[in-house]
Amino acid sequence: MLDVFGVEVWITETIVNTWVLMLVLTALAVFVRIKLKRFENVPKGFQNVIESLVEMFDGAVRGIAGDRLMYLGNWFFMVAAFILISSFGGMVGLRPPTADWATTFAFALVTFMMVQVLAIRHRRGKYIKSFFEPNFVFFPLNLIGELARPISLSFRLFGNVLTGLILMPLLYSLFPVYLRFIIPAALHAYFDVFTGVLQTYVFCVLSLAFISTSSAVPVLEEK
Repeated sequence: MLDVFGVEVWITETIVNTWVLMLVLTALAVFVRIKLKRFENVPKGFQNVIESLVEMFDGAVRGIAGDRLMYLGNWFFMVAAFILISSFGGMVGLRPPTADWATTFAFALVTFMMVQVLAIRHRRGKYIKSFFEPNFVFFPLNLIGELARPISLSFRLFGNVLTGLILMPLLYSLFPVYLRFIIPAALHAYFDVFTGVLQTYVFCVLSLAFISTSSAVPVLEEK
């Protein structure tokens, strides 16, 4: 805890680990940027891996959100990288920041704000009108449904990551020391790698789907 001009500022484990992951991601970005200067017309090795990764992610964004929302790819690439490396950090004893609901809710809140801003930008008053359809009495239900999106999105990621964080110490305690590096350690492949990749995919796909669906202009509206 720090005292800044009489204000208590708590430096939690989540904050520290988030800073660590940000430094790691920044270092990786700088490393790739340096390597980019030496990229060749015919990709091979490291260049081939990076280009394949970017093309795969861009293809996924285009398939979900379409060409008009391709500019969101940069943001969601960062989100995917953070969530993924956060899960991988569990294999080296780093408590994933995504095991803290404040972190997952922050990401979900940004998605919620994107939904509102882009929906109003592309559909204008017709988006506001959709809250009163098919009848104005449905406004409370439509509003609750919209507000529930970031909550459900954040809890889905938070719950899955926290489950693995709770179960792994319990599994380690069930085995003698000489077996802890064999059986429980192998489960990290599921809780940290497989679940990490899966939850990263689910979070980004759902976020893009929410944004794309809300900002899409139906054929009847276009006419």
